[in-house]
Amino acid sequence: MSKIEKVLMTGKTHTTFSDAGNSSRGLDIQLSSPGNAKLAHDFKAIAPHPTAEQLFAGAWSACYTAAVELAAKNMKVTLPPDMSVDIEVDLGQTGPAYFLQARLNLRVPGLAQDVATELAHAADQICPYSKATRGNIDVAINALTS
Repeated sequence: MSKIEKVLMTGKTHTTFSDAGNSSRGLDIQLSSPGNAKLAHDFKAIAPHPTAEQLFAGAWSACYTAAVELAAKNMKVTLPPDMSVDIEVDLGQTGPAYFLQARLNLRVPGLAQDVATELAHAADQICPYSKATRGNIDVAINALTS
């Protein structure tokens, strides 16, 4: 695996959990062009569209959130009602080559740090998107308890 020297763009998602028995999996993507944080209505020459990184992060987030629910059930852990998952997928370069890297942030306020960390990694072992990227791109997994 090569390390990214320069990040060109980042696709970000935020997925929340509903203790009513299902995850909130609505899709709300703010469109922007690479290197331009302005909203879509400011586009002039480039038609607004979701980037591949945004779409990949969104699909991975939905999958990982379901894996967190399954891992929590297997571990007999009650998820907090304000649990959320933030995934960022970077497109970057090292020399002329392009690469991806990602950060998965599981927010589980109120859980003990060791339980949260175990839960985040257990979900990573379950999630098919995590399996597909394992060993292919750099992925940081973080468990946040506050």
